[in-house]
Amino acid sequence: MHIRLIAVGDRQPAWVAQAFDAYARRMPRQWQFRLEVVGSARRTSDGDVVKAKAAEGQKVLQKLKSTEQVIALDEHGRQWSTAELAERLGEWQAAGSDLAFVIGGPDGIAEGCLARADLTWSLSKLTLPHGLARVLVAEQLYRAWTVITGHPYHRA
Repeated sequence: MHIRLIAVGDRQPAWVAQAFDAYARRMPRQWQFRLEVVGSARRTSDGDVVKAKAAEGQKVLQKLKSTEQVIALDEHGRQWSTAELAERLGEWQAAGSDLAFVIGGPDGIAEGCLARADLTWSLSKLTLPHGLARVLVAEQLYRAWTVITGHPYHRA
């Protein structure tokens, strides 16, 4: 199973990369976990957010493979407990599924990406900065793996 996190937004504070990398290094090798960044579309003074969001969505869609399970991160998605995420990851791993988690740009995830998604996951009802969402996804994937393997990191 391979796992990619595809995230829109190329300008993140240094702490985002440091925190993300701390969890990414802990992932099991067989997941080949990696981050792929898609540059944010330029927002113009006329404020055409729809065009920018659509342009970002096209870039994301070009990166997705037809064989991947796509999980879009969106505030309207379903919230999962750590145990539920671990169960899903265990099922995907048993099936040999490759996964792509997608985080949209500053104005959210494009409709085309939501339509392509097999599932929509909400990390929280709170609005989160995109960099923090990257870190949370990495941490929760690592935590779910520790649940699956019985590693003591997760203490329920």
